[in-house]
Amino acid sequence: MTENKFLKALGPGILFASTCIGVSHLVQSTRAGAVYGFSFLAAIILANFFKYPFFEFASRYTGSTGESIINGYAKEGKWVLIFYLLITVPSMFTVTAAVTFVTSGLLTSLTGIELVHNGWSAFLLGFCTIVLAIGRYKLLDNLLKFVGVILVLTVITAFVTVLINGRAPQAANFVAAKPMSIEGIFFVIALMGWMPTAVDISTWTSLWAEAKIKASGYRPGMKETLADFNLGYWISAILAICFLTLGAYVMYGTGETFVNSAGGFARQVIEMFTTTIGKWSYWIISIAAFSTMFSTTITVVDGYARAIQRTSFLLINPSHKKEESRRSYVLWAVLVSVGGYLVIVQFLNNLKQLVDFATIVSFVIAAPAAYLNYHTIFSKQIPKEHQPGIWIKRLAIAGIVFLSVFTLIFLMIKISPQLMERWLTN
Repeated sequence: MTENKFLKALGPGILFASTCIGVSHLVQSTRAGAVYGFSFLAAIILANFFKYPFFEFASRYTGSTGESIINGYAKEGKWVLIFYLLITVPSMFTVTAAVTFVTSGLLTSLTGIELVHNGWSAFLLGFCTIVLAIGRYKLLDNLLKFVGVILVLTVITAFVTVLINGRAPQAANFVAAKPMSIEGIFFVIALMGWMPTAVDISTWTSLWAEAKIKASGYRPGMKETLADFNLGYWISAILAICFLTLGAYVMYGTGETFVNSAGGFARQVIEMFTTTIGKWSYWIISIAAFSTMFSTTITVVDGYARAIQRTSFLLINPSHKKEESRRSYVLWAVLVSVGGYLVIVQFLNNLKQLVDFATIVSFVIAAPAAYLNYHTIFSKQIPKEHQPGIWIKRLAIAGIVFLSVFTLIFLMIKISPQLMERWLTN
């Protein structure tokens, strides 16, 4: 693989990293560090490790066939497409709402203007839809490569600075939160739900890779496709640990907690960074944080619009005699945006509840989504030489078990919290 070929393939992995770094890192990883210190570091590492195969499978499928893995679902049978649709729709509006709500909070903090009924959310979703309708993949790709560089440099600078400066002093009356409690387990399930992101979102990387091929006219080989994916995936994983460290070093034990409003949370995150790096960095941090969340918002609207457009198209036109229309893409983007905004209206004063709800939904559907990718990549569609090796196959099986076990634990807590409480205290 030459450097020139890799640069031509670069893009979908950056979009994937932009999707991941939003709420799961900026909100959940930071919260994990601020509330529980490093107690959930292992959970972040395990979630990234066990989910890796299913995201890799989606990129691998496109590297082998030049098509999205959703096309692979269709070739396995109509029931697979319907099943994918059933596990995607429940999370579509909640995920869009959660990322947009956080972004609107950052925009409120950045401008100092607070609009009624979260008008910033409506503005952001409308703006994202217009940008995507006009530019689609090429504009999105170019925009997020630039944003990604700013973000990585900012987070690494803050991370190195807190390591040099050391932890904030603990409050005299500080009482540590218990990780092994009902609340702690709920939180770690929410944390892993989007760590690095929801498994059903794995289809987006293959859709973006397919779009990259169409936009550039260049079809990368398997090595280039996987190199692009791995770069985005592992940068995302490393940054998750950086955000956890920032929360643990700057807020854990100080007695300060994150507020539930989007605007208040945004101000606290920006203050955490500026306290660490210096007041001079306020505007750099504010713009970088907003850019991060805006990139997540626009990729989420784009990803869901592409995924639902492709799924519905394949269900209606299994023979592929017609071409997907731009109009249908725009209509799905509008639907995703409107649905996301309606969810936001229901959670105007409770950011934590909205984010936890969205991430838990994502975790509950993770095991079925993971199985779809496993089933498709080891089907007859993929030549043996393009299928994953035995180690990643075993890791995938372990990953499905891991996701299933934690889903059962979550259901047990919901069904009988008293029984789980007794088990935890014994």
